[in-house]
Formats: sequence, structure tokens, C-alpha cells
Amino acid sequence: MAMPTQQYSTDFDPQRGTPVAVADGIVRVTAPNAGPYTFTGTNSFVLGREEVMILDPGPDSPSHLQALLSAIGGRRVAGILLTHTHPDHCALVPRLQSATGAPLLSGGPHRYSRKPTLSESLMRRKGIGFRLKPDTTLWDGQPLELDGLTLTAVATPGHCANHFAFAVEGTRLLLSGDHVMGWNSTLIASPDGRLSDYFASLDKVIALHQTRFVPAHGGEIADGRGFAKALKAHRMMRNSQIVDALGTGPQSLRQITAAIYPQLRGRLALAAQQTVLAHLEYLADKDAISLKRGIFGVRAWLSA
Repeated sequence: MAMPTQQYSTDFDPQRGTPVAVADGIVRVTAPNAGPYTFTGTNSFVLGREEVMILDPGPDSPSHLQALLSAIGGRRVAGILLTHTHPDHCALVPRLQSATGAPLLSGGPHRYSRKPTLSESLMRRKGIGFRLKPDTTLWDGQPLELDGLTLTAVATPGHCANHFAFAVEGTRLLLSGDHVMGWNSTLIASPDGRLSDYFASLDKVIALHQTRFVPAHGGEIADGRGFAKALKAHRMMRNSQIVDALGTGPQSLRQITAAIYPQLRGRLALAAQQTVLAHLEYLADKDAISLKRGIFGVRAWLSA
């Protein structure tokens, strides 16, 4: 059986700062934070009709706050909802709460998918996501009744330990956050993310009734289920590439990353190293490879 083919799409007009109708009772407002990790910017969503919730307020941007308040148009904000606590999704929360008085609903303060090493802790300064404590901590399968909409919270860890997607009941629509995006594969950066969790979360959304995915970056994915299958196949292919790269003997994390992503430099290469580390940890858990952390970094080799 042929493996599903992954095809990204960068054909998306964000219309930053302008309310764009996605579906009945769902409006997108894209933030002005385009970049190599955020594509055209973070998609915030105004959910509901007479009373609304805001999903993923986005970066700490005064202009984006004004764009959201304009899209809200004086309606009561019943809550601020997060897919996860990376700053491009949640940094505007304090300003938006101050402006609206709305409570915060999320999967909890930011947390790692595994215990970080000492060097990883020193490298990562605790940002706003760690300080945001929700008024309501979401649980998997939790129903959320909005004005004219019913959402179901779907726990989808992998990209981030507290990641949630939101199924719009009575429709084929899934607000997929950063779990499934059409413009690129999701960054799984250890220790923030965990590949085994990501695979399990892909299987979960593949099994949902909802098949039209609307992500937090870029445009909608008409066949979200097929795209999620292709993403999983892509990651399994990366696992095979890493095993093949280790066929010549033990290698450092930097060496393996250079073999898999020879075109990347600078910050993108460092991000790729975190992704490769997530793959190495997954393969080590499966006893396919051995992994050692030392003062000179991470080394891996094939298991005997």
C-alpha cells in the first residue's frame, strides 16, 4: 500500500488585522507576527455570535489587540481560550483580560513533555506561558457551550504538553492549533514536545468526525484527516533516515541533524536539532537506538 504523500500549501492571504469569516459564528483575525516559525502570523479566532470567546489571542501586539477588540465589537467576552501556551499564542492574554475581564481557559500553565536537563533549563528562560494560570483547566472531551456553538476540547499533546484542539460539534470543523498545519510540519522540539505524544494525537484527530482542519497558522486543510496521515508518514520516514544515518557508527546530535537537514543554518538549524532530538528519544524508547547525554552533548548509535 502506498504511503500518503505530504503536500504543503503556502497559498494563503492572511488579511492581517481584518476579520475574516471562517464559518457561521467563527471569525479569524491574523496577527502581524509573520516569521519562519509562524508563517504569515498567528490566527486568532472570535467564536460565537452575541456573546463570544477568543481563541489564541496571539502575540503581545497593541495593533492586534485593537484588531481583536474591533472584531469583538463591544460584545461580551465569556472567555479566552488557548490551544497552548507558546508566546505567539498567549502573550496577549494579560492585555486582553484587562480590556475585557474575561476568564482564561487552557490546558494549564506551560509545562515540558519530559523533565529538562540542567543545561536545557538554563537555556530556556521561563516565559509568559509558565505564568499564565487558567481560571478553568481544560480536560480531554470537555464540552464548551458558546453562543450558537458547541465545542469539544480534544487533548492533542506533542507539539506542546498542554496542547488542545477544538472540535466544532455539528460540523466537520476542527480548530487544530499548531497540531496540524498545512504550510509546514509541526515543530516537535524536545523537551517542549514529545514525538510519541504527537503520534498518538495524530491518531486521535484522524479518528474524529471532523475532517476540515483550521490551524493557528496558515489556511484551512480541506482533507485534514488525510493530511494528518501524511504527517505521520513523514515523521516515520524521518525516523528511518536517522537510523540509516547511524548505520556508519555513533554520531553527535549536530552530525545527525546536518545529515538530515543539510540546507539549514543558524536558528533554523538549532530548531532542527531539537526536532532530531525528539526523534532520537522516540527511537531510544523503542530500543532501536542508544542515546547518551554528556558534557559534550548528545550522541546516538544503533542498538546491538
